[in-house]
Amino acid sequence: MTRYGPMFGPDITFLGVERCDLDDVDSYAGADVVILGAPFDGGTSHRPGARFGPSAIRQACYLPHDGSRPSLALRVDALQDLQVLDAGDVETYAGDIEGSLRAIEEAVARISASGAVPFVLGGDHTIALPDATGVARHHGFGRISMVHFDAHADTGDVEFGHLHGHGQPMRRLIESGAIRGDRFLQIGLRGYWPGPEILDWMAGQSMRSYEMTEVVTRGLDTCLTEAYGIALDDCDGVYLSVDVDVCDPGHAPGTGTPEPGGLTARQLLDAVRRTCFELPVVGVEVVEVAPPYDHAEITAYLGNRVVLEALSAMARRRKDAAGGVRWDPSRPLLDGR
Repeated sequence: MTRYGPMFGPDITFLGVERCDLDDVDSYAGADVVILGAPFDGGTSHRPGARFGPSAIRQACYLPHDGSRPSLALRVDALQDLQVLDAGDVETYAGDIEGSLRAIEEAVARISASGAVPFVLGGDHTIALPDATGVARHHGFGRISMVHFDAHADTGDVEFGHLHGHGQPMRRLIESGAIRGDRFLQIGLRGYWPGPEILDWMAGQSMRSYEMTEVVTRGLDTCLTEAYGIALDDCDGVYLSVDVDVCDPGHAPGTGTPEPGGLTARQLLDAVRRTCFELPVVGVEVVEVAPPYDHAEITAYLGNRVVLEALSAMARRRKDAAGGVRWDPSRPLLDGR
């Protein structure tokens, strides 16, 4: 079941874009992107609060909420150049994990089937399972790859007696066949979990995980270039999953499982921009923004800008394809192009 409007917080859309109703196909027919809230944090293993993430991400901007955001770097206005609609939030309950995941998957599948790209605002990372599965139902199981920014691998098996939680969705996706293990690219892993048994399972699936030490040693751009080559091999599209805890807690304090030593906000935004500009992205999620632990809305603003960078890059990719040109990140701001 979906609901019209946000589940937690004021009744607003993402930066003022128009609404749509997933029960009315005509209301989002022809849309390029449909934003969907998934305010579920019933799978957290540490600090809850990500259920308030969709509302915080929608609101976090000091500019007017007028459905317009021209990008200085990319010279596009994604909210104008693309038809971006907001479907409100899926109705979810922490006490009903299975029912909540079914509702999210159905909502995402409807968006994908319409030809639009779903942008899901989480919620904890449990929602990656229904999000990516809903997209795979349209594009084909095994036909999309995953580019996953996170401090944690999220490949646990049974955690706290349950198959579902924010530490397990990537294993469930691979086990179901929705996404192939050898087309699963993880960037930013660090810390002290998981242990050897889970790492052995990951290696057996031919997953490719770029731990932060490798990212620092080789450089983020080098790692991304390598990851993109794998992601595009024998797949038709790419699903982008962004857990804000991929960033150092100094850049994203408002999250449930903070892990020191991550990416900077600048690195994440550049990586998201590059991913959505260079790859055929068919779904995006931004998860684990937990406002109760945020300071001065730092993490909510980051989540908002991750969404805008992804949208702007997709708009620029389309513009360049239509015009036969290519965006040059080195050109001066005021060169008139």
